[in-house]
Amino acid sequence: MLLLVEGLRVRLPQSAEDLVRAHQPPEERARLLRGQSVQQVGAQGLLYVQQRELAVTSPKDGSISILGSYDATTCHIVVLRHTSHTKAEVPLIMNSIKSFSDHAQGGRLELHLPPRWEASLLSDFDGQEEDIHLVTLCVTELNDREENENHFPVIYGIAVNVNTAEIYRAAFQDRGQEKQLRAARALTGGPMSSICDAKTEQLRIEPFSWVPFPHVDFWLQQDDKQILENFSTSPLAESPTHTHFVEHIRSTLMFLKKYPSPTNTLFPGSTALLYKINEDSGKKYHIQME
Repeated sequence: MLLLVEGLRVRLPQSAEDLVRAHQPPEERARLLRGQSVQQVGAQGLLYVQQRELAVTSPKDGSISILGSYDATTCHIVVLRHTSHTKAEVPLIMNSIKSFSDHAQGGRLELHLPPRWEASLLSDFDGQEEDIHLVTLCVTELNDREENENHFPVIYGIAVNVNTAEIYRAAFQDRGQEKQLRAARALTGGPMSSICDAKTEQLRIEPFSWVPFPHVDFWLQQDDKQILENFSTSPLAESPTHTHFVEHIRSTLMFLKKYPSPTNTLFPGSTALLYKINEDSGKKYHIQME
């Protein structure tokens, strides 16, 4: 089927600049998004989505009211919304959305790409079975600022209000349950994983494994500059100071050192970890392993 803007097909491939110039509505929405102030999002009702993760939910979810993600420099944050009441990564997202919408009629799939550009990503969406409507495209100069001849993204983080469909610039203090475990999966090259079981309203972490991280003791001895330059794909663009990024990498490396082989220690019997989110407090309660 087709990738559409205001009912007109998006012609691909084309450069990011040409795409932005050719379709005014997504550009206007991008400018409105860029012009927002950053909102600090608390833990209440939040499901934080880390790198290499996806989450699908609906307004019927009594535990999750906000989905959010941060630290997008060379990474994508993709927001795909089905308006009815309801490569390999793109089909995974599509299938998750469609399986949860129960084949609802009358709605459409709306795509928002806030912080990052890659032409092949839009081509992947253009090749899906369903029509997808491109609503927000905040890329190239629309999401760029220059300082001391270095380029930085304007938008590092996005939140989505599940009930109202509002998308806004955001930063987060709470990064969710088992954040080191989830970060370890990303750092060791794990595949994209769905973390939300919306039908049971649970955070679900499926079993996975990794091989011992090479030279972990060496990396833990390095200073912040070495960590930043060797683990970031954009060391000059990490948000606004690089402190969080370096601390995040160090804590993940320490976790990998502590658990060189996680299968038996973190997932006994190869069982998933399940957490129930308390919507009022934002706290996550470990309920069982299955």
